[in-house]
Amino acid sequence: VGVAIMGVLSALIVGPCVAAPLVGALIYIGESGDAIRGGLALFALSMGMGAPLLAIGASAGKLLPRAGAWMDGIKAAFGIMLLAVAVWMLERIAPSILTMLLWSLLFIFSAIYLGALDRISSETGGWQRFRKGFGIALLVYGIFVMLGAVSGGNDVTRPLHGTSLLAGKSAENHELAFKTIKSVEDLQREVTLANQNNMAVMLDFYADWCVACKEMEKYTFSDSAVQASLSNTVLLQADVTANDDIDQALLKHFGIYGPPSIMFYDRQGNERRPYRIVGFMKAEPFKHHIDQALQL
Repeated sequence: VGVAIMGVLSALIVGPCVAAPLVGALIYIGESGDAIRGGLALFALSMGMGAPLLAIGASAGKLLPRAGAWMDGIKAAFGIMLLAVAVWMLERIAPSILTMLLWSLLFIFSAIYLGALDRISSETGGWQRFRKGFGIALLVYGIFVMLGAVSGGNDVTRPLHGTSLLAGKSAENHELAFKTIKSVEDLQREVTLANQNNMAVMLDFYADWCVACKEMEKYTFSDSAVQASLSNTVLLQADVTANDDIDQALLKHFGIYGPPSIMFYDRQGNERRPYRIVGFMKAEPFKHHIDQALQL
């Protein structure tokens, strides 16, 4: 009974992971109408998932590594990875200062666990010295992340970028000034106003839960060359975080499912549909793209 329950629970865990290839196979079956080939594809998929489990079970555990003291380190490493994934998931909904502080605490406590603050003696082995050195580096980085969090930083990979601690450099950092719109009527009004001023328009779809949107803000919109190319462009942003009826109507107007999506309008108010962007794009290719899209 216990093994059967474990099998049910493991199937629930594996289910989301296999959802993507399973949907692909089902779509192919639906489009091709080939029931035999589709059935064989699903059978091959199930065998690929089940064969390793059958082999491990039939070997009575001989194919599995033996338990030992080394497993304590493995458990600790996987525990840290699980905590890191949890903080990474929180970045979608939590304020940046909170997630930055959580990252810094994770780095600092991991450094202490590695022995960053422990004493070493002449008899200490090379592996312990390596752990202590790596722990000290992790401790220093965790402190930098904490300083960045309390100084306005929002990127754990660049904790001090754009913070008050780097006043000389932060003064040169400018953010794109987007005007937020909500509805189709807001969009049409702003596009008409931009046309009257003989200016092009860029519309960016954004949501707080959209990871790629935040990547565009951090790595693409912050680039000075990109900002220069958009200096004479009206920048609009549709925040569809709420995903309410008005947001759905705006998304349906463009025939898209959600962010990240970017649209361009010429000075006559016509959308440059071939230049739509869906997904994250790095700064350099984005600059070349907008140069072509706004070449009016």
